[in-house]
Amino acid sequence: MSDKSYPLADDFIARSTAVVLAELADERFGVSELAARMHMSRSNLLRRIKQSTNRSASQFIRDIRLERGMELLQNGGYTVSEIAYQVGFGGTSYFIKCFREHYGYPPGDVGKKQAGDKTDPPVPKRQLHKRYWLRAAIAVAVVIAIGVVLYVARNPLPPPTIEKSIVVLPFKNDSSDSTNRYLINGLMEATLNNLQRIKDLRVVSRTSAEKYRNTSKTIPELAGELQVSYVVEGSGQKAGNRILLNIQLIDARRDSHLWARQYEREVTDIFQLQQEIAKDIAKEIQAIVTWEEQKEIERIPTTDMAAYDLFLKAVERMHQGGTANLKAAIGQLRAAAERDPEFALAYAVTAIAYHYLDIFQQQPQYTDSIGNFADKALLHDATLAEALFAKGLHYVNQKAFDAAIPYLEKALAYKPNSSLIIQFLSDFYNWRVPNTAKYLEYALQGMRLDPAAHDSATASMNYLHLSNALVQTGFIDESLRYVDESIAYNPDNSFAQWLKAVLAYAKYHDTAKAEKLLLAQLAKDSNQMHILQELGKLYFHSGDDETAFGYYQRFFKLREANELDFFQTADLDMAIIWSRRGELEKAAACFARFKRFADADQSIYKHMHLALYAAYQGDETGMIDHLRRFSREDNYQYWILLFKEDTMVAPFTGNPAFKAVFGTIENKFWDKNRQIRARLEEKELL
Repeated sequence: MSDKSYPLADDFIARSTAVVLAELADERFGVSELAARMHMSRSNLLRRIKQSTNRSASQFIRDIRLERGMELLQNGGYTVSEIAYQVGFGGTSYFIKCFREHYGYPPGDVGKKQAGDKTDPPVPKRQLHKRYWLRAAIAVAVVIAIGVVLYVARNPLPPPTIEKSIVVLPFKNDSSDSTNRYLINGLMEATLNNLQRIKDLRVVSRTSAEKYRNTSKTIPELAGELQVSYVVEGSGQKAGNRILLNIQLIDARRDSHLWARQYEREVTDIFQLQQEIAKDIAKEIQAIVTWEEQKEIERIPTTDMAAYDLFLKAVERMHQGGTANLKAAIGQLRAAAERDPEFALAYAVTAIAYHYLDIFQQQPQYTDSIGNFADKALLHDATLAEALFAKGLHYVNQKAFDAAIPYLEKALAYKPNSSLIIQFLSDFYNWRVPNTAKYLEYALQGMRLDPAAHDSATASMNYLHLSNALVQTGFIDESLRYVDESIAYNPDNSFAQWLKAVLAYAKYHDTAKAEKLLLAQLAKDSNQMHILQELGKLYFHSGDDETAFGYYQRFFKLREANELDFFQTADLDMAIIWSRRGELEKAAACFARFKRFADADQSIYKHMHLALYAAYQGDETGMIDHLRRFSREDNYQYWILLFKEDTMVAPFTGNPAFKAVFGTIENKFWDKNRQIRARLEEKELL
């Protein structure tokens, strides 16, 4: 912490503090909301607060909440729980945790400190100057808070935009021949792909841009939804062997044209045309283009125009989706590569198409094809992002996940704005190679590049994906915000409703609310296996074996009928229930099934599963030994912290050895949480 003093005359800090105080009870009020209310971009807000206070914006907001909490505690009249909600923490346990970190003792000790020492309570040394400033700033802010709130109410501020952010809207086909649409779309995609290679830009994905193909929304409206500063519009036509393109670059913040240009070229000059458009756009918005990025943009994929024409038609089919279109696209791609045996991009996209074709199969059928085409692509261009991605997919298809990582990560380095690669990496680090930090980072990046979807169902799943990534890394409040967004887009998203029920327990330990949400969802469809197992778990850990048994029975029948193998911890719960019912043979079968799963588990959770098994067996020594081994892992999920609340674990939580090892696990998780927050705030992702 810097030793600099904070001047009371800093109007920006005073106004920011006033806004936070005015919204203190709203637990969802965070950095993005403060930036919007201050009429600033998120990046400018982060920079200004860092310069003035040497803290992140989220720390700035949290410290204001905690200082106000201290004042309420010193004045008396409220319980700790009541104060936690008044200052926007939502959950008492999280408030206590943050308060202890801030002051060095829990909020329950404030009265004792006052009785024993009439001076201000001690503050960690690194926070002394901050504390002095904050007290003074709050005093000033209270005076102007009402004025700020009234001003904002009368003058609503637009949401912040991100500098050098751009969307390329679908180009319009002005040709009299509608079959030329694939060519115009191909030119739009080539422009997009070239811009995606520039790290200094944030380029919205084609899937989000596609939503606005036939929109009636104004430029400021769609730019606000996509959170971009610039919009590219285009139209084109092919006449004989010539291509005519009209491109406009619009400053969305002012709804004004920066330039409008007409490009006319021979079809044989199509690649030079694509390069010129991307370079003109980057130059106009002053994006930094490195020498390596310029080299990538100037890459000519093929000298055979007939092969390129086949490639464009194949890509158009792939965007249409479905197995039939994928197969047809593969045929066109292979034909393109036959015409030009050095067409690396055609080989790479063929491998990618085979991978996604395999997704629809119960057993992989195209492993060799993916590998062969990926290798051919790399042979002809070892730095092509699509080729590196294809090779990574080949290893994923083989379940050689560690071998896939360097190819996937390198692919993103060459194409940092590729939503396809980012979304794949997010899923990859969620369940193939569990790593909560990377899962969240890529999920956040994916939302920045793909902020809009074709339909509400897709948007709902996107927000659910992000909410899940947030809760796994311990960002409960942020996760609640996005799961609500998911449900708002699609109230019938049962997975979002399920996650919200689980979050209700994680944040408030409110079993009644969780039960209500789960039962309401099950009423819509009685065969939802994820809901059935969650209800079984809820009732089992509440001590209601009979009700739990009914839900678990329905779940197991469906799991067996569909030949599925998931939610393995349900086997442990059911083993105990069978045992209590005197069905020892059935209990033993459930125990054995879970043990086989745990022994074969290759993920970071292997020893946590074995610890759970040992606890259910009453083996305290074995449980603690497995916990010690698990404590060496990193980037594990938030739900691990709920292990000590398991019914079968409760008898051992008083053991000093258990407390020590589980304390290590908890501290490691929250240390990682703080590291992730700092890194994401630095990258302006959180």
